Amino acid sequence: MTTPDFVHRFTEIATTPEPDLASAALFIAKLEYPRLDTSRYLAKLDEMGAAAAKRIAASGEAADPMSRITEISSYLFKQEGFTGNQNNYDDLRNSFLNEVLDRQTGIPISLSIVYIEVARRAGVEVHGINFPGHFLLKVPMPPEAVLSLNTEVIIDPFHGGGVLSESDCRDLLQKHAGEEAAFDRHVLSRATKPEILVRMLVNLKRLYVNMKSFPQAHTITELLLGLDPSAITELRDRGLLAYHLNRYAAALRDLEAYLRFTASKEMIRTPEEIDNHVETEEISEHAEIWEHVKALRRRVASFN
Repeated sequence: MTTPDFVHRFTEIATTPEPDLASAALFIAKLEYPRLDTSRYLAKLDEMGAAAAKRIAASGEAADPMSRITEISSYLFKQEGFTGNQNNYDDLRNSFLNEVLDRQTGIPISLSIVYIEVARRAGVEVHGINFPGHFLLKVPMPPEAVLSLNTEVIIDPFHGGGVLSESDCRDLLQKHAGEEAAFDRHVLSRATKPEILVRMLVNLKRLYVNMKSFPQAHTITELLLGLDPSAITELRDRGLLAYHLNRYAAALRDLEAYLRFTASKEMIRTPEEIDNHVETEEISEHAEIWEHVKALRRRVASFN
């Protein structure tokens, strides 16, 4: 069971202004590996960053930004052999930074964290992109290095650090969001540190729920609410997971709060919004949650 100290410590690490993603990602790994020595993996990233910096230096002091990125990609994907785990994408280990560093394989977001952290240690600025269905990276280009009027270079770490054109990004969006999805450059916006960690946690929660590993999934909702206390869907999920774990009082508290929040949100909608946006599925979900709440009230009352 998660302790408040664990959630508080994670929130503290995840919301610091420092760009360090690795410490927070390794802290998440403690969900599966409580005795994990995070210092060992931070030291490994330091070594990798130094090796990448050495390659960049060898290419000459005047190396342009694209050349630096080429060196980092070559180091990670050719020399070190990091690769996207296409054959076993939902392997839980793909989401834990320690396992990704040990096994040199992962999913887009975990490989992106490796790339960002190695590049940062090598003195190269790389940002994450919360692209729908497939996490990407981008490297800002200084004005003098801009190619074809692009101010940034988009990188796919899951496919060997390939550089993507805007057309490639449009195709990728349609692949993951459907052929009707309209491309907008907003989908290439820089992801903040908390946004990256939220995506990582949401991926993990999905895997744990599919595995029926409800204690771990419940812990992840705690961490997600630590990052964003206003995330009412996580409040709902924490309640439902508590229900599965027979923590009835906690489940009742969360689900009642969820219904209150969503009811108050409903009250401020205009008639037009109600007509256009309240789908049958949403109404059905509220009815289902309400049935859970009524059952929980009876169960909790029987304990008193």
